[in-house]
Amino acid sequence: MGWFNYYGLAIMAIIMLPNIVYAVKHKDDAANTYKNKAVEVAEQVGRYGCFVLMIFNIPYTYFNFWFNHALTVYLSVNGGLCLAYLIFWIICWNKNGKLKALSLSIIPSCIFLFSGVVLANIPLLAFAVVFAVTHIFISYKNAVASKRRKKPTVEEKIKNEVILIFVLILFAFAVVGTIFGDASGSAFPLK
Repeated sequence: MGWFNYYGLAIMAIIMLPNIVYAVKHKDDAANTYKNKAVEVAEQVGRYGCFVLMIFNIPYTYFNFWFNHALTVYLSVNGGLCLAYLIFWIICWNKNGKLKALSLSIIPSCIFLFSGVVLANIPLLAFAVVFAVTHIFISYKNAVASKRRKKPTVEEKIKNEVILIFVLILFAFAVVGTIFGDASGSAFPLK
């Protein structure tokens, strides 16, 4: 892979599409209720750094795929995470709360972190860490603030817990796939 990452561009298009559509359809939704300028600036720096570095590879700061069949692992895990992200957008489209906030902030964070690790892209990994910490924190704080206004039913609580467990399991598979994917020398033998 050269300086331009076509796969990263496709991943960014997939995760940005529902955000753009939602922003157009829900113009009246309140913005962040959590106000901390330093955290908000750090989140935006992390966000746009990840956006740029998912698409453009800066020479001498990334080392490309560093294990056998890493491209297959990269596409498989990111494809699964993108699919999960789209599913959560569908599930949570007209809802607000912790489930929506956490799932729609954890999954993109996982995509950026995973991509940074698999590509051995140092700047992407650094921006992804900043983005993940601040974005998840702000999303959680906003969800807690909006939850104080409305109490969920028991069914909603159970459904939210099941979906959150699903997200955590998906994240665990991504981490385990990254760490142990090349232990035998061929994570996905192509024959």
